Amino acid sequence: MKIAVTYENGNVFQHFGHTEQFKVYTVEDGKVISSEIVGANGVGHGALATLLSGQHIDVLICGGIGGGAQAALAEQGIELCAGAEGSADQAVADYLSGALVNSGANCSHHGEGHTCGDHAEGHTCGEHAEGECGCHKGPQGKNVGKTCRTHYRGTFNDGTQFDSSYDRGEPLEFVCGAGQMIAGFDAAVADMDVGEIRQVHLTPAEAYGEADPNAIFTLPVAQLPGAEGLSAGQRVYLQDGSGRPIPVTVTAMDGVNITFDANHEMAGKELNFTIELVEVK
Repeated sequence: MKIAVTYENGNVFQHFGHTEQFKVYTVEDGKVISSEIVGANGVGHGALATLLSGQHIDVLICGGIGGGAQAALAEQGIELCAGAEGSADQAVADYLSGALVNSGANCSHHGEGHTCGDHAEGHTCGEHAEGECGCHKGPQGKNVGKTCRTHYRGTFNDGTQFDSSYDRGEPLEFVCGAGQMIAGFDAAVADMDVGEIRQVHLTPAEAYGEADPNAIFTLPVAQLPGAEGLSAGQRVYLQDGSGRPIPVTVTAMDGVNITFDANHEMAGKELNFTIELVEVK
């Protein structure tokens, strides 16, 4: 098991998207057996989840973090424990003892115009506008910290279904409050009873955050070998300067230039869920 902590001068660095380094702990049988400092290599929050995945990180401990970054970590299968403060070593010890749980954090540091380093030089990502980041205080409820299994059906406001565990025939399993789910879904499950079915409507701030116009950028097709066959609507991966993959959607293509959108596919959307709590472990 490997745990990464946003790190500065022995303490948990409070801004995930701005961290310059992580302290990575290797854990066996519930005990830390080694640790090392790993640089963030100048990438912004949009690529940090991929960086951590490349280091085979299982758990991230940090201070503040935005909704988009939480979603990126969840996509990489990395457990999140946000809201930590003070000594990084103590935070890891608290996590291993069960005393540290994901509490969320405010993210007023977002929207400061920092550059993400994911795209062309000068492209600012600003993950989302200040106040619209989807960060949340950790959900409160009897199921927080427990492994929950839920069936769910997700729809847009026009009734179009975008996902359903019922169709797959297998409930979704996650640790409630661990940052593995979007904020509104976590909050709904936190106080549900087994067997209960709940209907919830989530704003973008409770889901994947608002769409960031700065995450839309245009490049010459000539700079991207093989891009000639792409068309609007395709989901593809670009690489940053360090070779890390960045998921983007093609929004326009005229043969000379191609426009990409690096926002999450669900950014800016209101979502509706029917959630059935099947089991709490």
